[in-house]
Amino acid sequence: MATLQINGQTMDIGEIDPSTPLLWVLRDTVGLLGTKYGCGIAQCGACTVHLNGAPVRSCQIPVGNLTNEQITTIEGMAAADGTLTPVQQAWIEHDVPQCGYCQAGQIMSASALLKNNSNPSDAEIDAAMSGNICRCATYTRIKRAIKSAASSMNGTAFYNAAKQGEQV
Repeated sequence: MATLQINGQTMDIGEIDPSTPLLWVLRDTVGLLGTKYGCGIAQCGACTVHLNGAPVRSCQIPVGNLTNEQITTIEGMAAADGTLTPVQQAWIEHDVPQCGYCQAGQIMSASALLKNNSNPSDAEIDAAMSGNICRCATYTRIKRAIKSAASSMNGTAFYNAAKQGEQV
């Protein structure tokens, strides 16, 4: 039996072909449906998860390469009591979602950006989010939400914990 470290828990994934993309293990085996299938070629960002804190496209990561890696999905972002992260809260406050399909990937990429850069410029936000496509074109609201989340995180215990390697 194979296991993966997902959202801070050891999860049994059974006997899976090691070439199976992480996306399909998350969705079909583990039942975490927040990570979306978009393009299947790592170009749209809908399948973005964190691997050891860095954003990656789960549609192109073979599950056999993930021994002892820490995987975080959108379901693992909020606190155990349901408290949203500043990025998730900013998404709501700035009315970012329309269809919502890309939002998990967008939030995962934005969270990774803010973990490493507490005050990103417009150009840095554009660069970090460039691989995430929003079919509804809410890019202005996405940028506004990222700046709002950065502002709320700066100087807080949440932000300081994130700088020490905890989830954002």
